[in-house]
Amino acid sequence: MRNKIKIENTFAEAFPMKASRLIITAYNIKWAREAAKSFCGFATSVIACGCEAGIEQELKSDDTPDRRPGVSVLIFSMSSTELQKQVLNRTGQCIMTTPTTSVFSGNYSDDKINLGHSLRYFGDGFQISKVVGGRRYWRIPVMDGEFLCEEFAYKSKAIGGGNFLILGNDTDNVLKAAEAAVLEMNKLKNIILPFPGGVVRSGSKVGSKYKSLIASTNSEYCPPLKGIIKSKINKGVNCVLEIVIDGLKFDDISNAMKIGIKTIIKRKFPGITEISAGNYGGKLGPHLFYLKEILK
Repeated sequence: MRNKIKIENTFAEAFPMKASRLIITAYNIKWAREAAKSFCGFATSVIACGCEAGIEQELKSDDTPDRRPGVSVLIFSMSSTELQKQVLNRTGQCIMTTPTTSVFSGNYSDDKINLGHSLRYFGDGFQISKVVGGRRYWRIPVMDGEFLCEEFAYKSKAIGGGNFLILGNDTDNVLKAAEAAVLEMNKLKNIILPFPGGVVRSGSKVGSKYKSLIASTNSEYCPPLKGIIKSKINKGVNCVLEIVIDGLKFDDISNAMKIGIKTIIKRKFPGITEISAGNYGGKLGPHLFYLKEILK
């Protein structure tokens, strides 16, 4: 019990993913943001989106390859093939289409993802390339000038599905607690919170009574189902919200969870009764984040 909030003796269960980081720059930060938001659209969950993506941080001109304002985005997927597809399609349809943008790799490894290597063909033969510092960049003619694109992005090992649950007696206070946690967690590098505003109301479990579905509502934490099923929530809990974290490394997720949970504890939001986590008994993924260990 911390500040009258019970910390459940449980763990969040996460699974291996593949990830890539892109740096998007533009004439000003507005258009870098617009490209990043479009790139990250419909990317909340691999259950149906193919990837999970989010804005990692905004970058000052001193921190970008072309010395223009920028945004770094992280994109995660379950397989290398799907990650390649999502990075390429989203770059072509969402970044290249945004006025004044350029795009660069924000991480490097031995595993390449075609970026300008494939997008160059949009130039219809008028594209040209240049090698700078051992890296090739493609200049693709577009109607406002040129779209500058690094030849390759790169993929690395990552982790998806870190999470914690916020339980409380009303939506107002649980939502405020979630918003406060998200605000602090979004200051961190190497992680994203892929759901809208960093918060998900429709937490899921693996499987369903309907054979065609791979996931369904996390009924044990649905307040309307108390008394109908064997519930994990106590009397008086009327709202549960979840914060999901994807990160490049175990410690990135663990640190984000710690900061998010401690923010809620310190702020003493009225009506918050418990912090828990979603897991499947260790059967879904090998990465286990024990709440009480994280908060030590």
